Amino acid sequence: MNFFSDKPSGAWTLFLDRDGVINRRIPGGYVRSLEEFELLPGALDALVFFASFFARIFIVSNQQGVGKGVMTSADVDRIHAHLKEQVLLRGGRVDGIYYCPALATEKAICRKPSPGMALQAKRTYPEVDFRRSVMAGDSLSDLIFARDLGMVPLFIETEPLRDQDCSGFYALKFPSLSALATYIQQR
Repeated sequence: MNFFSDKPSGAWTLFLDRDGVINRRIPGGYVRSLEEFELLPGALDALVFFASFFARIFIVSNQQGVGKGVMTSADVDRIHAHLKEQVLLRGGRVDGIYYCPALATEKAICRKPSPGMALQAKRTYPEVDFRRSVMAGDSLSDLIFARDLGMVPLFIETEPLRDQDCSGFYALKFPSLSALATYIQQR
């Protein structure tokens, strides 16, 4: 089945990046606390909609601010608990949130574009088939992560990337997570 030509049956999985896709990215910095965590317009509604469409929904996020010591794992966990609660209160769900605290220079298996977080999700949910999965992200590492695992790569360009050329690495491009939800609803 082709995700774009056929209506998926619900057996598809959605992987999402966090910063710049679900919430505002802090240019040159990190979302260090719940007070700095600001959902992008329409993102919460999109997450709720996705729960009716995808069999599984995962968030996979590089969080090297933990490795740099500018925030703690507990800070990240508070942000993720809040996000899951907000989605749940509106009738949606997020099946798992995985993050990698390693520095980019460490080349850790958990850090995108390496497959560690997707493999962790598959260990917890063995029915996940990467060939029937979609990855929506805003960086080249997200798109390479998707490509290398055989997922459909979707580029969410909420802000123009200055230092990365993502052309040729994605199947479709959307200006927001909300626009992706609208695209799916209209199919």
